[in-house]
Amino acid sequence: MDREGGGTGRRQPAEPPPDGGTHAWLVAAASFLCNGLLFGVINTYSVVYVRLHERLVLQGVPDAASKASLVGSLSIGATFFLSSVAGVLSDSVGIRATTFLGGVLAAAGLFMSSFCTEQVECLYLTYGLMFGAGASLAYTPSLAILGHYFRRYLGLVNGLVTAGSSVFTVLMTFALDALLRSTSLEATFRATSALMTLILPCALLFIPRHGTTPAGARGCCGLLNVAIWRRPRYLVWALVVPVALFGYFVPYVHMVEFVKLKFPESDGKLLVMCIGVTSGVGRLIFGKIADIPKVNRIFLQQISFALIGVLTMLLAATERFSLLVVIALCMGVFDGCFVSLLGPIAFELCGAQGAAQAIGFLLAFCSVPLTAGPFFAGMIFDYTGSYTAPFLLAGAPPLLGSLALFAVRCVGGGVGGGEKTDAAAPRDAPKANGVCSVPAYKCGQGAGGAQTRDPRPEEQRALLGATVAPPAAARELT
Repeated sequence: MDREGGGTGRRQPAEPPPDGGTHAWLVAAASFLCNGLLFGVINTYSVVYVRLHERLVLQGVPDAASKASLVGSLSIGATFFLSSVAGVLSDSVGIRATTFLGGVLAAAGLFMSSFCTEQVECLYLTYGLMFGAGASLAYTPSLAILGHYFRRYLGLVNGLVTAGSSVFTVLMTFALDALLRSTSLEATFRATSALMTLILPCALLFIPRHGTTPAGARGCCGLLNVAIWRRPRYLVWALVVPVALFGYFVPYVHMVEFVKLKFPESDGKLLVMCIGVTSGVGRLIFGKIADIPKVNRIFLQQISFALIGVLTMLLAATERFSLLVVIALCMGVFDGCFVSLLGPIAFELCGAQGAAQAIGFLLAFCSVPLTAGPFFAGMIFDYTGSYTAPFLLAGAPPLLGSLALFAVRCVGGGVGGGEKTDAAAPRDAPKANGVCSVPAYKCGQGAGGAQTRDPRPEEQRALLGATVAPPAAARELT
């Protein structure tokens, strides 16, 4: 059984991404909605945090701040930790089935949370782990599917899609606050559960176009794509990025409470909205910039990490709310830069067939710092009664990660040292005298449109994760 082109290990002719068309843009719109719904809820947890924290304090629960923050931390942590599972499932049972299952789990987790609001330990399971698992299974495929429909404009489309989280963050910041004020925490969880069911019809549109991962590129009973771990640049990137994220999610969880304490006359939700708005702008701008052939995408991520670190530290130092607004606006721009480049960099380093698992494993590594950062920030606040130390400490890891990413330039470009993946080569294929300069065997055509065969040995093609299968005519000659 083929299962949407994944999991059989057979070679199939790869269809070139159409870079447009009705179905391609419907896929992009569905991915936009998935990203928006999932991260609209995750990014606005600070609004829920205030209400949950108040309940825990009234109940006399010790360490209320750290326990309330752990609920949100577990959700973002599970979202990223299980992304490796999502990547494997996407390749084995299919992108559609994985996304559909994710939508069901996310909706069920939020619905069950509405019955657990008096027991924070139960929320760890339902909101933290169950909703987080569903978000993971829906999020990773929604990024991986884009490379099957777009190549030249992948950066721009990825920016458009990930801007969905920014749009929904802005909308849901005020929608959740209105729900909490007019109804209850229980009703709010049920309303967000209903929204998660919209992921289900989106999943039905996710039909992959490429063939399966080449034979010999998988291990562990054909499930794991081991070829991505033979790419030195991906390995360094996947290990360094998590270092930068220990403080990344701290402002999202603690921003509203921070403003409530330091600027009681101001509305902390405005800062969350500011980050959401400019994050969307940043995703669009840097997504477009990333499509320029000579632009170094990893260097753009380095810049974004460095500035996010500095701006996070400045949160603790400012004494005026108006400056906080400016800082939040700037943070959003560079947050958008970082997020919009995850998919394109994964496709560039690992190719279309390795992208799902490349994204999944990267996000899995990121789960530990994303979970630990807000939790430890809450513990420090419980001990000191101030957010100065948590925000200063949260700004340090992005700065360190920015510097560590220089190591990516010190290793080879891929397996075999320095060679790019086939999927990455034609980001905008250079031409000389009107003729494509990409080798003929990578384009699948020779002079006059004649089909050509990749001259490299089968083992080398499999190791490099080539996405273009030998044409039928060439196979018949062997």
